[in-house]
Amino acid sequence: MGSKIDTRAIGLDVGLSFIRWLTGAENLHYGLWTGLEVTAANLGAAQAAYTEKLFGLLPEGRLRILDIGGGAGETARKLIALGHEVEIVVPSAFLAARCRANAPQAKVHECTFETFATGPRFDLCLFSESFQYIPLDQGLARAMAALRPGGEIVLADCFRTDAYRGRRVHGPKPGGGHPLSRFREMLAALPLEVVSEEDITEAVAPSLDLEQGFFNVLGHGIARIDAELAAKRPATRWLAGRVAGLVLGARRRDNLMQRLTGRERTAAEFRAYNRYLMLRLRPRPA
Repeated sequence: MGSKIDTRAIGLDVGLSFIRWLTGAENLHYGLWTGLEVTAANLGAAQAAYTEKLFGLLPEGRLRILDIGGGAGETARKLIALGHEVEIVVPSAFLAARCRANAPQAKVHECTFETFATGPRFDLCLFSESFQYIPLDQGLARAMAALRPGGEIVLADCFRTDAYRGRRVHGPKPGGGHPLSRFREMLAALPLEVVSEEDITEAVAPSLDLEQGFFNVLGHGIARIDAELAAKRPATRWLAGRVAGLVLGARRRDNLMQRLTGRERTAAEFRAYNRYLMLRLRPRPA
Protein backbone atom coordinates (compact mmCIF):
# COMPACT_ATOMS: atom_id res chain seq x y z
CA MET A 1 0.00 0.00 0.00
CA GLY A 2 1.32 3.45 -0.88
CA SER A 3 2.07 6.18 1.62
CA LYS A 4 -0.70 8.51 2.74
CA ILE A 5 -0.93 11.67 0.68
CA ASP A 6 0.29 14.65 2.72
CA THR A 7 -2.43 17.17 1.90
CA ARG A 8 -1.08 19.61 4.50
CA ALA A 9 2.32 19.75 2.77
CA ILE A 10 0.61 20.16 -0.60
CA GLY A 11 -1.53 22.98 0.79
CA LEU A 12 1.52 24.72 2.27
CA ASP A 13 3.44 24.35 -0.97
CA VAL A 14 0.60 25.79 -3.07
CA GLY A 15 -0.09 28.55 -0.54
CA LEU A 16 3.55 29.60 -0.31
CA SER A 17 3.89 29.55 -4.08
CA PHE A 18 0.89 31.85 -4.41
CA ILE A 19 2.13 34.23 -1.68
CA ARG A 20 5.60 34.30 -3.24
CA TRP A 21 4.08 35.07 -6.64
CA LEU A 22 1.90 37.82 -5.17
CA THR A 23 4.37 39.45 -2.74
CA GLY A 24 7.83 38.17 -3.66
CA ALA A 25 8.28 36.55 -0.23
CA GLU A 26 7.10 33.44 1.63
CA ASN A 27 5.56 35.09 4.69
CA LEU A 28 2.93 33.04 6.52
CA HIS A 29 1.93 35.69 9.08
CA TYR A 30 -0.88 38.24 9.24
CA GLY A 31 -0.55 41.69 7.74
CA LEU A 32 -0.78 44.99 9.62
CA TRP A 33 -3.38 47.00 7.69
CA THR A 34 -3.30 50.40 9.42
CA GLY A 35 -3.53 53.04 6.68
CA LEU A 36 -3.70 50.44 3.89
CA GLU A 37 -6.61 49.50 1.64
CA VAL A 38 -7.42 45.82 2.12
CA THR A 39 -6.52 44.50 -1.34
CA ALA A 40 -4.29 41.71 -2.61
CA ALA A 41 -1.96 44.32 -4.06
CA ASN A 42 -1.25 45.61 -0.54
CA LEU A 43 -0.61 42.24 1.12
CA GLY A 44 3.16 42.53 0.79
CA ALA A 45 3.14 46.03 2.30
CA ALA A 46 0.87 44.88 5.16
CA GLN A 47 3.13 41.94 5.98
CA ALA A 48 6.19 44.19 5.81
CA ALA A 49 4.51 46.59 8.25
CA TYR A 50 3.86 43.66 10.60
CA THR A 51 7.53 42.61 10.47
CA GLU A 52 8.70 46.17 11.09
CA LYS A 53 6.49 46.40 14.18
CA LEU A 54 7.67 43.01 15.40
CA PHE A 55 11.33 43.98 14.99
CA GLY A 56 10.65 47.17 16.91
CA LEU A 57 10.32 44.98 20.02
CA LEU A 58 13.83 43.56 19.74
CA PRO A 59 16.43 44.63 22.30
CA GLU A 60 19.33 46.68 21.03
CA GLY A 61 22.57 45.16 19.80
CA ARG A 62 23.57 42.06 17.88
CA LEU A 63 21.50 39.16 19.21
CA ARG A 64 21.61 35.40 19.20
CA ILE A 65 17.97 34.60 18.41
CA LEU A 66 15.96 31.39 18.62
CA ASP A 67 13.12 31.68 16.09
CA ILE A 68 10.56 29.22 17.45
CA GLY A 69 8.28 27.91 14.71
CA GLY A 70 10.11 29.88 12.04
CA GLY A 71 7.62 29.40 9.19
CA ALA A 72 9.35 29.38 5.82
CA GLY A 73 12.43 31.24 7.11
CA GLU A 74 11.54 34.74 5.89
CA THR A 75 11.74 36.30 9.37
CA ALA A 76 15.08 34.60 10.03
CA ARG A 77 16.43 35.85 6.70
CA LYS A 78 15.55 39.43 7.60
CA LEU A 79 17.00 39.10 11.10
CA ILE A 80 20.27 37.76 9.69
CA ALA A 81 20.39 40.69 7.24
CA LEU A 82 20.25 42.99 10.28
CA GLY A 83 23.33 41.29 11.71
CA HIS A 84 21.74 38.85 14.15
CA GLU A 85 22.63 35.17 14.55
CA VAL A 86 19.56 32.96 14.19
CA GLU A 87 18.61 29.37 14.90
CA ILE A 88 15.19 28.04 13.87
CA VAL A 89 13.06 25.36 15.47
CA VAL A 90 10.38 24.02 13.11
CA PRO A 91 8.66 20.59 13.21
CA SER A 92 7.54 20.38 9.58
CA ALA A 93 9.97 18.75 7.14
CA PHE A 94 8.53 20.85 4.32
CA LEU A 95 8.93 24.13 6.21
CA ALA A 96 12.39 23.14 7.45
CA ALA A 97 13.42 22.76 3.81
CA ARG A 98 12.01 26.20 2.98
CA CYS A 99 13.88 27.67 5.98
CA ARG A 100 17.16 26.22 4.70
CA ALA A 101 16.47 27.67 1.26
CA ASN A 102 15.36 31.12 2.41
CA ALA A 103 17.80 31.53 5.32
CA PRO A 104 20.85 29.37 4.52
CA GLN A 105 22.93 31.08 7.24
CA ALA A 106 20.49 29.97 9.95
CA LYS A 107 20.85 26.68 11.81
CA VAL A 108 17.59 24.75 11.43
CA HIS A 109 16.41 22.25 14.06
CA GLU A 110 13.72 20.03 12.55
CA CYS A 111 11.80 19.15 15.70
CA THR A 112 9.10 20.44 18.01
CA PHE A 113 10.00 23.05 20.60
CA GLU A 114 8.91 20.60 23.29
CA THR A 115 11.70 18.20 22.26
CA PHE A 116 14.33 20.84 21.43
CA ALA A 117 17.27 20.49 23.83
CA THR A 118 19.38 23.53 24.58
CA GLY A 119 21.10 25.30 27.39
CA PRO A 120 20.77 29.01 28.28
CA ARG A 121 22.53 30.42 25.21
CA PHE A 122 20.11 32.79 23.46
CA ASP A 123 19.63 36.54 23.87
CA LEU A 124 16.09 36.35 22.50
CA CYS A 125 13.40 33.73 22.06
CA LEU A 126 10.92 34.73 19.35
CA PHE A 127 7.39 33.38 18.97
CA SER A 128 5.80 34.84 15.83
CA GLU A 129 2.41 33.13 15.44
CA SER A 130 3.87 29.88 16.80
CA PHE A 131 3.09 30.11 20.52
CA GLN A 132 -0.44 28.77 20.01
CA TYR A 133 0.92 25.45 18.69
CA ILE A 134 2.99 24.72 21.81
CA PRO A 135 1.39 23.40 25.04
CA LEU A 136 0.59 26.37 27.24
CA ASP A 137 2.48 24.99 30.21
CA GLN A 138 5.68 24.55 28.18
CA GLY A 139 6.09 27.50 25.81
CA LEU A 140 7.29 30.26 28.11
CA ALA A 141 8.95 27.95 30.63
CA ARG A 142 11.10 26.34 27.96
CA ALA A 143 11.89 29.71 26.40
CA MET A 144 13.05 31.05 29.77
CA ALA A 145 15.36 28.06 30.15
CA ALA A 146 16.91 28.82 26.75
CA LEU A 147 17.80 32.43 27.62
CA ARG A 148 21.13 33.78 28.72
CA PRO A 149 21.08 36.10 31.75
CA GLY A 150 19.50 39.34 30.58
CA GLY A 151 17.73 37.64 27.67
CA GLU A 152 14.17 38.40 26.62
CA ILE A 153 11.14 36.84 24.95
CA VAL A 154 9.11 38.43 22.16
CA LEU A 155 5.70 36.88 21.60
CA ALA A 156 3.26 37.85 18.84
CA ASP A 157 0.19 35.67 18.48
CA CYS A 158 -3.54 35.24 18.57
CA PHE A 159 -5.45 34.22 21.71
CA ARG A 160 -9.05 33.11 22.20
CA THR A 161 -11.19 35.33 24.41
CA ASP A 162 -13.76 34.05 26.89
CA ALA A 163 -16.42 34.82 24.28
CA TYR A 164 -15.38 31.67 22.42
CA ARG A 165 -16.79 28.59 24.14
CA GLY A 166 -15.61 25.94 21.70
CA ARG A 167 -16.63 24.35 18.41
CA ARG A 168 -19.61 22.60 19.97
CA VAL A 169 -21.14 25.97 20.83
CA HIS A 170 -19.90 28.27 18.08
CA GLY A 171 -18.58 25.93 15.40
CA PRO A 172 -15.28 26.72 13.64
CA LYS A 173 -14.35 30.37 13.97
CA PRO A 174 -11.38 32.25 12.48
CA GLY A 175 -8.34 32.82 14.64
CA GLY A 176 -7.37 30.49 17.44
CA GLY A 177 -4.70 30.12 20.05
CA HIS A 178 -4.65 29.49 23.76
CA PRO A 179 -7.44 30.90 25.95
CA LEU A 180 -6.36 34.41 26.88
CA SER A 181 -7.57 34.14 30.48
CA ARG A 182 -5.50 30.99 31.07
CA PHE A 183 -2.46 32.60 29.44
CA ARG A 184 -2.71 35.59 31.77
CA GLU A 185 -3.00 33.31 34.80
CA MET A 186 0.09 31.40 33.74
CA LEU A 187 2.01 34.57 32.97
CA ALA A 188 1.22 35.97 36.42
CA ALA A 189 2.56 32.79 38.04
CA LEU A 190 5.91 32.91 36.20
CA PRO A 191 8.89 35.09 37.17
CA LEU A 192 8.43 37.24 34.08
CA GLU A 193 8.16 41.00 33.75
CA VAL A 194 5.93 42.37 30.99
CA VAL A 195 8.17 45.00 29.42
CA SER A 196 5.49 45.95 26.89
CA GLU A 197 2.16 44.69 25.59
CA GLU A 198 0.08 45.91 22.67
CA ASP A 199 -3.24 44.68 21.32
CA ILE A 200 -3.11 44.87 17.51
CA THR A 201 -6.34 42.95 16.83
CA GLU A 202 -7.94 45.79 14.87
CA ALA A 203 -4.89 46.20 12.65
CA VAL A 204 -4.50 42.51 11.72
CA ALA A 205 -8.18 41.51 11.50
CA PRO A 206 -8.66 42.68 7.86
CA SER A 207 -6.30 39.84 6.85
CA LEU A 208 -9.31 37.54 7.31
CA ASP A 209 -11.42 39.47 4.80
CA LEU A 210 -8.64 39.26 2.22
CA GLU A 211 -8.13 35.54 2.85
CA GLN A 212 -11.84 34.81 2.56
CA GLY A 213 -12.08 36.82 -0.64
CA PHE A 214 -9.23 34.81 -2.15
CA PHE A 215 -10.88 31.48 -1.26
CA ASN A 216 -14.21 32.69 -2.65
CA VAL A 217 -12.56 33.50 -5.98
CA LEU A 218 -11.19 29.94 -6.07
CA GLY A 219 -14.60 28.60 -5.07
CA HIS A 220 -16.31 30.54 -7.85
CA GLY A 221 -13.90 29.10 -10.41
CA ILE A 222 -14.42 25.55 -9.16
CA ALA A 223 -18.20 26.00 -9.17
CA ARG A 224 -18.14 27.23 -12.76
CA ILE A 225 -16.00 24.28 -13.88
CA ASP A 226 -18.27 21.87 -12.00
CA ALA A 227 -21.39 23.31 -13.63
CA GLU A 228 -19.84 22.98 -17.10
CA LEU A 229 -18.78 19.39 -16.44
CA ALA A 230 -22.23 18.50 -15.06
CA ALA A 231 -23.89 19.85 -18.19
CA LYS A 232 -21.45 18.65 -20.85
CA ARG A 233 -19.13 15.99 -19.38
CA PRO A 234 -21.01 14.15 -16.61
CA ALA A 235 -18.74 11.09 -16.79
CA THR A 236 -15.64 13.27 -16.36
CA ARG A 237 -17.32 15.03 -13.43
CA TRP A 238 -18.11 11.68 -11.78
CA LEU A 239 -14.50 10.51 -12.20
CA ALA A 240 -13.15 13.77 -10.76
CA GLY A 241 -15.43 13.32 -7.77
CA ARG A 242 -14.15 9.79 -7.23
CA VAL A 243 -10.53 10.97 -7.35
CA ALA A 244 -11.29 13.76 -4.87
CA GLY A 245 -12.89 11.18 -2.59
CA LEU A 246 -9.71 9.09 -2.62
CA VAL A 247 -7.53 12.07 -1.74
CA LEU A 248 -9.80 13.78 0.81
CA GLY A 249 -12.16 12.29 3.36
CA ALA A 250 -15.75 13.49 3.59
CA ARG A 251 -15.02 15.80 6.53
CA ARG A 252 -12.05 17.43 4.80
CA ARG A 253 -14.07 17.88 1.60
CA ASP A 254 -16.87 19.55 3.57
CA ASN A 255 -14.39 21.81 5.38
CA LEU A 256 -12.72 22.74 2.09
CA MET A 257 -16.01 23.57 0.39
CA GLN A 258 -17.05 25.65 3.40
CA ARG A 259 -13.79 27.56 3.10
CA LEU A 260 -14.21 28.03 -0.65
CA THR A 261 -17.87 29.04 -0.69
CA GLY A 262 -18.62 30.36 2.79
CA ARG A 263 -18.39 33.93 3.98
CA GLU A 264 -18.11 33.40 7.73
CA ARG A 265 -14.34 33.91 8.11
CA THR A 266 -14.43 37.67 8.37
CA ALA A 267 -12.60 40.40 10.23
CA ALA A 268 -15.71 40.95 12.37
CA GLU A 269 -15.79 37.27 13.37
CA PHE A 270 -12.08 37.40 14.17
CA ARG A 271 -12.53 40.44 16.42
CA ALA A 272 -15.46 38.81 18.23
CA TYR A 273 -13.50 35.78 19.46
CA ASN A 274 -9.81 36.73 19.46
CA ARG A 275 -7.20 39.14 20.68
CA TYR A 276 -3.92 39.47 18.84
CA LEU A 277 -1.14 40.55 21.20
CA MET A 278 2.48 41.59 20.81
CA LEU A 279 4.42 41.19 24.06
CA ARG A 280 7.99 41.75 25.19
CA LEU A 281 8.84 39.73 28.29
CA ARG A 282 11.90 39.65 30.56
CA PRO A 283 12.70 37.14 33.32
CA ARG A 284 12.91 38.73 36.77
CA PRO A 285 16.27 38.44 38.49
CA ALA A 286 16.42 35.47 40.85
